Amino acid sequence: MKPMAHLGVGIGWRPEIADAVERLSGLDWVEVVAENVCPGHLPESLLRLRERGTRVVPHGVSLGLGGADRPDAAKLAALGERAVALGAPLVTEHIAFVRTSSPVLEAGHLLPVPRTRDALDVLCENVRIAQDALPVPLALENIAALFAWPGEELTEGQFLTELVERTGVRLLIDVANLHTNRVNRGEDPAAVLDAVPLEALAYVHVAGGIERAGVWHDTHAHPVPPVVLDLLAELRSRVEPAGVLLERDDDFPSEAELAGELAAIRAVVTAGPAAPAAPITAGSADAARTEPDPEQAAESGPVAESGPVAESGPVAESGPVAESGPVAESTRTRVALGQAALLSALVAGTPVPEGFDRRRIRVQARALAAKRADVVAKVAPELPVILGGPDPYREAFLSYAKGRPMTSGYRRDALDFAEDLLIRDLPADPAARRRLTTWWRDRAGAEPPRRIVRWVRTLSGRAA
Repeated sequence: MKPMAHLGVGIGWRPEIADAVERLSGLDWVEVVAENVCPGHLPESLLRLRERGTRVVPHGVSLGLGGADRPDAAKLAALGERAVALGAPLVTEHIAFVRTSSPVLEAGHLLPVPRTRDALDVLCENVRIAQDALPVPLALENIAALFAWPGEELTEGQFLTELVERTGVRLLIDVANLHTNRVNRGEDPAAVLDAVPLEALAYVHVAGGIERAGVWHDTHAHPVPPVVLDLLAELRSRVEPAGVLLERDDDFPSEAELAGELAAIRAVVTAGPAAPAAPITAGSADAARTEPDPEQAAESGPVAESGPVAESGPVAESGPVAESGPVAESTRTRVALGQAALLSALVAGTPVPEGFDRRRIRVQARALAAKRADVVAKVAPELPVILGGPDPYREAFLSYAKGRPMTSGYRRDALDFAEDLLIRDLPADPAARRRLTTWWRDRAGAEPPRRIVRWVRTLSGRAA
């Protein structure tokens, strides 16, 4: 595996802090949520950063490579377009599932895959499909989790190691997620770092969070705690990372605070020599190409439309990966059934599958609903205004979400929420209801169905 090009110390670019990011001294690179940029209409701030020679790496959140279905070709193409438009040396995604196809349900967030042989087989095949479709190398991130799957067969270190050995994919190690999983699932971060092939390391994420009632929430909305910097130092003692990046997605601090956090990260990265990465051996990763408060939004956001593809930069060389046969459909079916049962419990209120920690599943369900409300408010900022402010909006949306799982993305969710309110003759204020009707018509192009039509739809659905 070729060594990663040096990235240095960077920060996650977000529109809310775009001006501050441009002014940060010594910034080496930035990462952008891939779904939030359009290749044909890149934000001026990103264009200026690129003109200054700042590298930009797209970070995807919606592929769901850990899902039972094969990767969506359109989503892969869109991610590749963004990599080319940004001149990125690689793209990154997550070891997670985000949706099911039977029933059609969207989590709206990253959910952990079971560390079983079946799930690993599916993930490896999905990763190989993605690698074949993408124009640049792929790296995958370990995610934070509130709960564990029952009946797991592999440790985190074993799961990641075998994934790398079988696919040659690079790793994006999030040390904040290692801490999250230490608190929430009792996993030892040092054991994970000792087990994984650090020669496959692409770069590192660092982020803040908060602990409430024994649950660590990976919020990306709090300062990086010392315990996470300690884990960065643990990793740094084993290998010199090509890049380290600060993530912040909400409750953005002052520019001075951001600069201070970057300085603290840089101090850890530059503090003394690192142990060399383990040598590459036959069969190793280098065969390949380069009740708590859950209402904190995790990384994700509205999805932008894709545009034309720009000229691509150089792509890293790749090598052969050990061949393996296609995954049996029966294997995908077993994974699909488990994921569907879990996601349905989380977003549709069906019974929690046997073996899961029911309290943790309730916490996760509330977190998903709260995140969904937050993202819809960002996609449709007029809705909280029409409904009288953030609190009335949140109360109304969470009530709606209990009986309406998301199936078609956040924009459709916003329209369905508005339609549901109007069908129920809400909001109570006639002037607000008129404004909501106008908002809905402008975007949906028709009047909401009358209540009788909704009843017919409901009864028809039950009959079906």
